[in-house]
Amino acid sequence: MDVKTLSLEQSRRQFLSKILPASALCLGCSKLLAYAQSEEKPEVPAEQHKFLENSGMSFEEVYNFAFKEFYIPMMKNLAKEIGKDEFIETLKRARSELAKQQGQNLAKSLGKNDMASFASWMKENELYKHILTSEIVEETDKAFEMKVSECLSAKTFREADASDIGYAAICHGGYAFAPAFNPKMKVIKTKTLMQGHDYCNPRTVLEA
Repeated sequence: MDVKTLSLEQSRRQFLSKILPASALCLGCSKLLAYAQSEEKPEVPAEQHKFLENSGMSFEEVYNFAFKEFYIPMMKNLAKEIGKDEFIETLKRARSELAKQQGQNLAKSLGKNDMASFASWMKENELYKHILTSEIVEETDKAFEMKVSECLSAKTFREADASDIGYAAICHGGYAFAPAFNPKMKVIKTKTLMQGHDYCNPRTVLEA
C-alpha cells in the first residue's frame, strides 16, 4: 500500500468514527459499524519483491562490493588501455557532465536554488549522513563550508590504491554540481581526504 492509499484509508476511518455515534439510530448503522471495525484490523503486508529485500550489508560492505570488486578494477584496466593521464582527464569530463545534470535536476526538484536550499539538502542527504563524518564550519546566505574528517568513498578508493580515480570520479564532480544548481555558486577546496589530506574542506560560495 502506497502513502497516498494509506492516507485515504486513514481519512475514511476517521470519517466513519466521527459519523457513526451521531447516526446510531439510522437504518443499517450496525453494518457501517462492523465495516469500520473491520477496516481497523491490521492488513497482512504484501510479499515484497526479492529485489527490494534488505541485503543485510553495511554501507562499507556495499562500497567494497561495488567499488573494490568491480568498478575500481575495471577503471584500472581502462586506464592501462587508454593511458592513465588521458583516462583521468576523460573521467573528470564525464563526471562533470553528470554532475551538471544532477545539479540542474536538484534545483528543479527543490523549486529553488538559493544557498539555504543547497545547505539544507547537504545536511539532510541520507547517503551523506552514512558515508561522511563532518561538521559545519560556516553557514550563511552567501557561503556553506564543511569540514569532513571521514569519507567512506576516500577510504574505499585509497585502500584500493585508486585515489586518483576516486578523485576524478567522485570529488571532481563538486566543481560542476554547484554552478549547475545555481550559476552564481562556486566550489573551493584546498584539501581532500581522497588526495591524502587529513580532512576535506568543501566550501560553496555565492558570488556577487
